[in-house]
Amino acid sequence: MEPYRPNCYKIPELNGLRVLLVFIVSWYHFWQQSWLTPSIGSYSLDYLLRAGYMPVDGTILLSGFLLFLPYARAMLLGEAVPNTKQFYQRRIIRIVPSYYFVTLALLFAVALPWHLYHNSSDMVRDVVMHLTFTQTFNPATYIATPIGVASWTIAIEMQAYLIFPLLARWAMKNPLGTLMTMAAGTFAFRGWCVWRLDEYNMVVNQLANFLDIYALGMGAALLYVWLVQRYPAAEKRKAMAWQGIATLLCVLSTWGMLRIFRVQAGESGQAALQAGQMMRRPLLGLAVAGILLTLPFAARSLRFLMGNRVMGWLAAVSMNYYLLHQNLAVHLKRLGVPPSVSAEPNRAGEQPWQLQYTLLCFGLSLLGAALITLLIEKPCAKVLKKMFARGKAENKA
Repeated sequence: MEPYRPNCYKIPELNGLRVLLVFIVSWYHFWQQSWLTPSIGSYSLDYLLRAGYMPVDGTILLSGFLLFLPYARAMLLGEAVPNTKQFYQRRIIRIVPSYYFVTLALLFAVALPWHLYHNSSDMVRDVVMHLTFTQTFNPATYIATPIGVASWTIAIEMQAYLIFPLLARWAMKNPLGTLMTMAAGTFAFRGWCVWRLDEYNMVVNQLANFLDIYALGMGAALLYVWLVQRYPAAEKRKAMAWQGIATLLCVLSTWGMLRIFRVQAGESGQAALQAGQMMRRPLLGLAVAGILLTLPFAARSLRFLMGNRVMGWLAAVSMNYYLLHQNLAVHLKRLGVPPSVSAEPNRAGEQPWQLQYTLLCFGLSLLGAALITLLIEKPCAKVLKKMFARGKAENKA
């Protein structure tokens, strides 16, 4: 049997990390509706749910890592620099079909039948800004939208994609300078927010507040490629030592992430929560980067736990799950599904309803995500790939 060697192309362990981060965020959104606070024996998970919005930062760091990985390979392994046109085409293929479908489905199945818009102009503005990934620039389309409250994350990603090839090429020429400039710009923006503003609803999750997280992900990609080249796969004792150290560092990074969640959960008041989120974002990014960098080098059991086929499938549907889950949870409660004894079962602490509702949210969100992936994302991806290939052939001719 050949010795294990991590590689710079397929990193299955990161599927598990993505699934874990998205799971916590979705659990937080379900908890907002159910108020069901679970525990493991006497260990309460209340803090994890109260700060369950923070793993979004981890998904953005993971995105920065994966986006920059081909550029890191070009820098350290001498591979070709990624083609910018193909970069944009891949992002469109991956994001746009499912995102447009979910957005329009929510419009016609929820917002319009339930008369959730005050007037037609509000509806048109909301739809147009969602379809152009600009909804984060207006409170009505970002905070108060009925067609995809969680979709702001996709909008931030698409905004980042517009400038990412430029940032990546700058980073290839001057890695430290580029990444430090991105981080410094974000720190300056956050400092201005905390100093000048009294509330942070419209700034806490803008792209300018995430550039340091993208920079961390990009730096982690460089470090990962460098580590892979030095992993002693052929020397069993050294490989075992690497795995032991990586496992320990992964556990410590996970502990650090949970500790940040616990401290954040102790904040009181919306402004304090959002200020704390902004200030703790770099520390959380470092903790997630620690998990990301150590998982592929960790003990075999941990690698299997995070990188098995089930995790791979869950990661494949995770974007559609994320787009769907919060809206589905809100509408199920609006419809009174499942039925409850009291009018406000979450406030009454109606545990049978809380448990049924939470499980139903998880189950239906996963089922819906699988169907969207199978019936919308994959067929549309095939069509778009053919269109882009045809356009490339015509340009050559």
